[in-house]
Formats: sequence, structure tokens, C-alpha cells
Amino acid sequence: MEQSGKVLMINYEKCTGCRLCELVCSVKHDGISNPMRSRIKVMKWEAEGLYVPMSCQQCQDAPCMKGCPVKAISRNPELNRVEIDYDVCIGCRTCVSVCPFGAMSFNTIDRKVIKCDLCDGDPQCVRFCEVKAVEYVDAGDVSIKKKKAAAHRLSVASKEGAVLYAAQA
Repeated sequence: MEQSGKVLMINYEKCTGCRLCELVCSVKHDGISNPMRSRIKVMKWEAEGLYVPMSCQQCQDAPCMKGCPVKAISRNPELNRVEIDYDVCIGCRTCVSVCPFGAMSFNTIDRKVIKCDLCDGDPQCVRFCEVKAVEYVDAGDVSIKKKKAAAHRLSVASKEGAVLYAAQA
């Protein structure tokens, strides 16, 4: 079972675009290697030369949950994740349109919305990502790592700015 408070942390700078995460996700959930059935999507940002894995962020104030007209989406407090009740879902796709991360999808074969369920605490995308672009960490660790990365970028920018300023003087 999943430990409370764990989330997927995605480091797009490490992603090589192999899309293995998409394949293992679809196999885990649907028994078929088909990226269209994956709950994680690797977006290619052509101009920047980047691959960006996108997955449900398990938002605390989830727009998909708020937007669902039949309340088929709720937060499971024990597993700390946003879940879909397929017995209630009418397939209107409102959740797909309001997700700010593009993490909700619609499976046209099964005619239902799909999203990351963290593989019940054993995310296969994490298990198979050799470059560790996708990690399963405590939610608090994400904040700490982002703060450290921002501080590092600020330090580097400050040093580069000082060099440019000195060169102009």
C-alpha cells in the first residue's frame, strides 16, 4: 500500500524521451503496450529540445474534482490521491478540460477518463525509469528539492551577473 504523502516528482531535465514510462504504465493498467492508454505522457517541446513527462499532480485543491458535475472524482484520504469512481463517472470529460497539467486523458477504447493512480504505491514509471527522471518521493521532499534548485539557479545567475557587470565597467 502507498504511504501517505508521496507523490511523483518529475525532473524533465533528466528525461531522454525514451517513453518507457508510457509503455510500462499502459501494460500495468491495461495489459497492452500502447502509449495512448498511459497515465503518464511524455510531451516533446521541439523548440527547446526537451522531453517533459506529465502526470497527475494529485492536487490538494484539484480542479478535476471541483469541475466534475457528478462528483465522481474525490480524494482518498488514506492513500492521499485523487481517484475516479467509474460507477459514477458519466464520461463528460470536464475533468480533462480543466486539468492545468493535461494529466487527465480519455481512453476512447474503454470510453472512460484515465489518470495516474500511483499504481497503488508502486509506480511502474518510477521503477523502470533508468535515468530517474520520475521519482516517487515524500511530498515535503519535492518542496525542499525545488527550493535548493532555485537557490542554486539564483546563485549561478548572481555570479554570471557579476561577471557581466565587471566586464562592462
